Amino acid sequence: MMDNKDSRIVIVGAGVFGLAAARQLAMEGYRNLLVLDRSMPPVADGSSSDISRMIRFDYADDDYLRIAHQAYLEWSQPKYQGIFYPAPFILTGNTSAHGQAWIASTTAALTRRDLPYTRLEDVAATKQMHPVLSGPLAAPPFNGYLNTQAGWADANKAISQIRDDCLELGVSFLCGRSGTVVGLETDASKKITAVRTLVGSPIEGDCFLLTAGAWGSSLVPMYNSTLTTGQVVAYLRLTPEELAQYRDLPMYANFSTGWFNFPPHEETGILKFAIHGWGYTRAPDQEEMMIVNQANVSAPPLIPPRERRNFVPADGEARLREGLREILPELADRPFEKLALCWYTDTPTGDFILDYHPDFTNLFVGGAGSGHGFKFLPVLGEYMSLALKKALPENLAHKWRFRTDYATREDVFLGDGSRGGPIRRELNPKERAKL
Repeated sequence: MMDNKDSRIVIVGAGVFGLAAARQLAMEGYRNLLVLDRSMPPVADGSSSDISRMIRFDYADDDYLRIAHQAYLEWSQPKYQGIFYPAPFILTGNTSAHGQAWIASTTAALTRRDLPYTRLEDVAATKQMHPVLSGPLAAPPFNGYLNTQAGWADANKAISQIRDDCLELGVSFLCGRSGTVVGLETDASKKITAVRTLVGSPIEGDCFLLTAGAWGSSLVPMYNSTLTTGQVVAYLRLTPEELAQYRDLPMYANFSTGWFNFPPHEETGILKFAIHGWGYTRAPDQEEMMIVNQANVSAPPLIPPRERRNFVPADGEARLREGLREILPELADRPFEKLALCWYTDTPTGDFILDYHPDFTNLFVGGAGSGHGFKFLPVLGEYMSLALKKALPENLAHKWRFRTDYATREDVFLGDGSRGGPIRRELNPKERAKL
């Protein structure tokens, strides 16, 4: 099917995985590409959309480290000028066993690749290098390292650029209610013939890519291989004087608590920070279950808002303020400009899924970013294309396979060692109502 450049390829989801695949396939000469989504990208509540995403290659896993470093080198090219901003990255997390293990395994992987980093043995040394850090930093004994080969990307600008690349290459988009996919039509051989949307006729195709992120598990059985979780994000408005004061703020991640922050976003005057933790689940309501007709343990709201709702659970806000007290206590009690939930698509191991669905011969599942996929944007399309053609290197094909062996097992979402903080919990009815 992928041998025919005239095949009708329908891509469900216009996030980083869907757009990267569309751009790559169009560059390879595929002439009949259609991208569907609930709104034109950047999609307001999609995990690929926002003012900033961290770009780093600090991984304990050699495959991700190598590919993330490849992506980092691409981010540094002129194509991403005005989108990518270099910034130092500090990683700490010595206050828990898994935090210590993460630092040890990550630095070992950097050493194997002969990539430089600077050990930070105590708080005083760290503050001497970055005096803007006014707080106590991670609880003693402090341990961590600094990587100056890192930065952040303006996510909305990056997504807008790759969207425009797609348009210039002849990729078609259908968005809004007529692009909101709610089901699949199949023939007797379990081949998908079309997707159904909220309004309009079914959309036919030859090959279908499911790159719908946190919404994908509402469309097909995922065999307990993905879980949608909401992660808390906060935005704090700075005065022009504060923008100058905090301009050199490093990216700082505490893998024991899940906290991480960005330097100020000068165009908006916003300081953004978030928690990369176990998150919150949200069981779909009855109306949503009737629309998509697919059992699902957790999903974001189906109908997209104009922007992310200004809400996080109270315990999530408390964790955000605790993180501020750790690095910039003078800001910890300030009113937030906005709070929001970012919807991850987690897998049990933190690995992506780039593979064909076991139930449908012509449905490729691409995504499961697990909170770390965006940084791969410049190179992701190449790997998506290889996976579609079943031409990935053997180790990556194994790592990114669609797994059905989780289906009958108890809680398998134990992560890749990078999550910190309280255990995952379901949003309560009052919290759900505010979404």
